[in-house]
Amino acid sequence: MQVFQNPQSEVLSKSYTLEDWQGGYESLKEEFDYWIDDIEGEIPPQLQGTLFRNGPGLLDINGQKIHHPFDGDGMISRITFTNGRAHFRNRFVRTEGYLAEQKAGKILYRGVFGTQKSGGWLANICDLKNKEIANTNVIYWGNKLLALWEASEPYILDPYTLETLGKEYFDGVLSKGNTFGAHPRFDPSCMQDDGAPCLVNFAIRPGPSTTIKIFELNPAAKVIREHTHQVSGFCFIHDFVITPHHYIFFQNPVVFNPLPFVLGLRAAGECIKFQPEQKTKIIVIPRFPRQENSELKILETQSGFVFHHVNAFSRGDEIFIDSICYDTLAEVKPNSDFRQVDFAALSPGQIWRFHVNLQDGKVQRHLIESRCCEFPSIHPDYVGREHRYVYLGASHAANLNAPLQAILKIDLKSGERQLWSAAPRGFVGEPIFVPRPDAQTEDDGWLLALVYDAAYHRSDVVILDARDLKKGALAKLHLKHHIPYGLHGNFTSQIFT
Repeated sequence: MQVFQNPQSEVLSKSYTLEDWQGGYESLKEEFDYWIDDIEGEIPPQLQGTLFRNGPGLLDINGQKIHHPFDGDGMISRITFTNGRAHFRNRFVRTEGYLAEQKAGKILYRGVFGTQKSGGWLANICDLKNKEIANTNVIYWGNKLLALWEASEPYILDPYTLETLGKEYFDGVLSKGNTFGAHPRFDPSCMQDDGAPCLVNFAIRPGPSTTIKIFELNPAAKVIREHTHQVSGFCFIHDFVITPHHYIFFQNPVVFNPLPFVLGLRAAGECIKFQPEQKTKIIVIPRFPRQENSELKILETQSGFVFHHVNAFSRGDEIFIDSICYDTLAEVKPNSDFRQVDFAALSPGQIWRFHVNLQDGKVQRHLIESRCCEFPSIHPDYVGREHRYVYLGASHAANLNAPLQAILKIDLKSGERQLWSAAPRGFVGEPIFVPRPDAQTEDDGWLLALVYDAAYHRSDVVILDARDLKKGALAKLHLKHHIPYGLHGNFTSQIFT
């Protein structure tokens, strides 16, 4: 069953206009601090805690447009829910690059995804330093608020003021210049720690062979385990999944030619090319490396590209991995304009389940969801365990690749689908599932999402009942401004105002 909040927009050939979508890619240069008073509906009184979001807040430097949104300076948004009210605050992460460019009033650094310094190739040749932007994720772990970007160390922030306090090195485990991934996994019950939760993350150093370094942190944010593995070939990895016994990475079939980057002709991201004739590799690494028969295994499946995974779980020697898969990687091209994207010409992200047999090395896969979708979310207690419900940002129409305008719920047991849509003028980001206190079922909780409303050029914090999307929004918290389309975030039960 599919449930639409705005059924009248189904008659449209397209559920959006490009001009409306483009409004969400305008910079937000102001920093705010206020209680949200413009609210439709009612904030559930049991919803207590803080939603942190991260994403590129600046899409230009003093009018000079960056080439790709992934090159934009990181801006943290904080929405705190307490006693039926909500407080908003946003602040840019004060990286060295952000401070320098704000002072100079112009672009001073190359960006990974295409932004170049003015002056052509002569100004960029042999400049291999990319700007640190801290724009991908934000987590609260071990009483530390950390802004993450996978090409540098984490930035530590004050959770109350969002002031940038410096870089986090985890008591010397990281050294200056080390990296720490932007997509950690939170194991709710670690077998090696008598059921205590732990944070699992990784860092990669790509090249002709790629180094994958894995970290596990206890609830005090102390690194209690780390180990390193070598994998043949270049790896472009943003996300991974875990089970109680394994870490799983997908090695996408891409190659990297550094020469145009070194010569100043292209940014690093523009030198990555998808290889459709090559297989996608699934790298399975044991979490107990000293046990017998615990060697790293690499299996192959059909060619495709994965940015994000939903989850993974195991049954004996079999592992099941749910992932958002694309037929190909959309290349970032020089002199292109991401605001003029032709969605119809691109392959959609779809959910596929990979069934991995560690005994015979075989991989099977089947399609779970053909609708264009991204940014999956599940109940946090089911990370690495068999899950029933998945929540995603999705296209409004089932058969078109398009911007994300809806929240999709999938019941993997019954096959039921529910869809809450913000079309025709609303555009959604990553939904975050927040369990209700003392919940008895996996889907008993709320979904929190930022929705850009093109009609008012502002963003709404939308609260949905995760059990029943057909109720519509329980509350829409209208902000005084828009928030540019973001990437990732997390919820904590801690309250910061």
